[in-house]
Amino acid sequence: MRTYVGHQQAVSAEDFVELALGTPVELWLGVEGETDEERAARLDAARDILADPEYSNLPDDVARIAAEVIEAHAPELFNVVPLASPARRRRSSRKGAAA
Repeated sequence: MRTYVGHQQAVSAEDFVELALGTPVELWLGVEGETDEERAARLDAARDILADPEYSNLPDDVARIAAEVIEAHAPELFNVVPLASPARRRRSSRKGAAA
């Protein structure tokens, strides 16, 4: 099955998130091994994007997407295993039992 966001095909989960948000994920999460200068420049660019009215709903969109992913994949994410309900134990009554 193919997944499209707008007119763009999302080939991977990263593509889907990038197309859904309209920005690369690395802009918000950073990359491993980035220098302090690279981090400062990345965060400055992120601030500029958030200041643009076009992206004013971005934080809400990110929260919504994260909630949808968690809801859709909760069992795998949290390794949830449904527990069987315990069987009820019957007490035997000993009416008139000889001693």
